[in-house]
Amino acid sequence: MARLNWYIVLLTLIATLGGLLFGYDTAVISGAVGSLKAYFIAPRHLKPNDANLLLGFVTSSALVGCVIGGIIGGWISTHIGRKRGLIISAVLFLISALGAAAPEFMFAPIGHGGPAYIWNFVGYRIIGGIGVGLASMLAPMYIAEIAPPRIRGNLVAWNQLAIIFGMLVIYFVNYAIASVGNSTTWLNTIGWRYMFLSGTVPALAFLILLFLVPETPRYLMLRGREDEARRVLSRLMPAEEGDKEISEIRASLSEHHSGKLFSFGFLIIFVGIMLSVFQQFVGINVVLYYAPTIFKGMGLTTNASLLQTIIVGAVNLLFTIVAVLTVDRLGRKPLQIIGALVMAVSMIALGSNFMLHGKGIVALISMLVYIAGFAMSWGPVTWVLLSEIFPNQIRGKAMAVAVAAQWIANLTVSWTFPILDGNPYLVKHFHHGFAYWIYGVMSILAAIFVWALVPETKNRSLEQMEKLWVA
Repeated sequence: MARLNWYIVLLTLIATLGGLLFGYDTAVISGAVGSLKAYFIAPRHLKPNDANLLLGFVTSSALVGCVIGGIIGGWISTHIGRKRGLIISAVLFLISALGAAAPEFMFAPIGHGGPAYIWNFVGYRIIGGIGVGLASMLAPMYIAEIAPPRIRGNLVAWNQLAIIFGMLVIYFVNYAIASVGNSTTWLNTIGWRYMFLSGTVPALAFLILLFLVPETPRYLMLRGREDEARRVLSRLMPAEEGDKEISEIRASLSEHHSGKLFSFGFLIIFVGIMLSVFQQFVGINVVLYYAPTIFKGMGLTTNASLLQTIIVGAVNLLFTIVAVLTVDRLGRKPLQIIGALVMAVSMIALGSNFMLHGKGIVALISMLVYIAGFAMSWGPVTWVLLSEIFPNQIRGKAMAVAVAAQWIANLTVSWTFPILDGNPYLVKHFHHGFAYWIYGVMSILAAIFVWALVPETKNRSLEQMEKLWVA
């Protein structure tokens, strides 16, 4: 049994490298926003609103790829497989890290491209985003499909822990790179390139290790490869449990459902989409992507703001561990509701503090409490729910729709924040506080949604979950 547990742990850790790269690739932009503005945007001499709009797109361009990755993830997971889909994502991560660091490669000497290559940079970020979109869907799906029900929530939550760890690592890397140069000019011309280039290390490790993992038993059964599924299950659990698992999977696949997206009804798809949308509309990625910019708005220097960002990452990691330890004990719904209410209070307090020209320490505390609320709930638990609630026959398609909706919501929030935060009218009347009130209201709506429509999935097998949606 010890060998079995350690094998599941090993597979989970390898799969969670997809989550680590998810966090690494999306958060690397946080340390480079100011440099990208100076390198690509400022030389264009645009009007303030146009400059903010372009900066918002460049900053969030990877999210366009994330939407694409989410959309095609269903087809890839169903026809190519969970494992090979993750391999594709690792290759895309590697290409993106190299290309974003040198967007002028093959067109001009590296380091001397200038603002003309802004769209090359955006293209490479979109490629990385496709990798993120695939990994964000396939990593938790892979873990959920190999994990025993009693610890499935815990193991899937490890993926969120890896996402946060990836973010924390890149915060340290960004801070270290920013500290190496002797001036802001160095950071704005060369330093930001090293930030993106650093992503090649975890991407290469992920790619190599993926060749050591098997395909999931449920995917193998879905493709009619029962003997292979049995061999994989023999390494995941005792023979008796494996036989029971095979029987349950076979029964779920023989049910008279077409396998079409809405064959289990509209409600399950709606719940999946709204879980994804609310996870983003509460404003988490504004804090994660723009943390250094927000801290600079409090009057901090570049290095100090990056250091504060590390504190944000540490709190995020600590409270994600809380979720990992409690999600299979307390259940999914209680954590989601409590976390949403904590976020609501924190965001409203943060917005009010900005409007009233309050002290920076109040803003920092509000932000850290908000991060704690998200990390113990909507960060990891949303991915646990999305990997659990969909029946075997539609899991790939349904997760693809939910993940695509999540990235569209992420893109919407990330793109609009610089516009809301930099709008002269809103700055004059609300002093950068307006956007945070919106996220606070969304957190309240998220709590109501979970209370009213989301079922508890604790301690149910993936096959038993189908009965929740069949009338």
